[in-house]
Amino acid sequence: MKISEELLNQTKGFLDSDEGESLYEYARCASKKGPCLEIGSYCGKSALYLGSGCKENGSVLFSIDHHGGSEEQQPGEGYFDPELFSADLYRVDSCTHFRRTICKANLNDTVIPIVCASEVAARMWSTSLALVFIDGGHAYETVLTDYICWTRHVMKGGYLLIHDIFPDPADGGKAPYQIYRMALNSGLFKALPTQKSLGILQRL
Repeated sequence: MKISEELLNQTKGFLDSDEGESLYEYARCASKKGPCLEIGSYCGKSALYLGSGCKENGSVLFSIDHHGGSEEQQPGEGYFDPELFSADLYRVDSCTHFRRTICKANLNDTVIPIVCASEVAARMWSTSLALVFIDGGHAYETVLTDYICWTRHVMKGGYLLIHDIFPDPADGGKAPYQIYRMALNSGLFKALPTQKSLGILQRL
């Protein structure tokens, strides 16, 4: 995997390196069949892995994020980062950090930023996707919306990846785990081996 370790270490994010390597491998496999898409790009760590996998096949990664921060990243919340707070806008703004990451990784020809809420991007979407990675806000309504909006675009044999799934609610990730179970119970997907908190499903 040709990703700078220095850049990975410099990039803000909550993605474990083993999970990141799984993202890379699945993107490298899936992007032979079509484009990939992620929901929740933050400062670009997951896009480094997914985008690098797509680039190997001359494919693209659509990266969706409103860049205003998720619920838990707002001022006063547990994951608030003052370095991402824009005084001019008086709001969290991770977009500049994301674009800087993509530029440093030479992924401008691969990663396509879409700066809006995922349900807005989905309104007129018609392109089949070989991989969808859900890692946006973790409130139940947010994860459910992402699931409803995007899983119908996953092609047969394609992959649905969901981050932060934990069977024990005490470990966090209650909503992502519920959506993971919903996808599995739908009969549309089969479960593949998980990688730590990364749930991996394949479209039947």
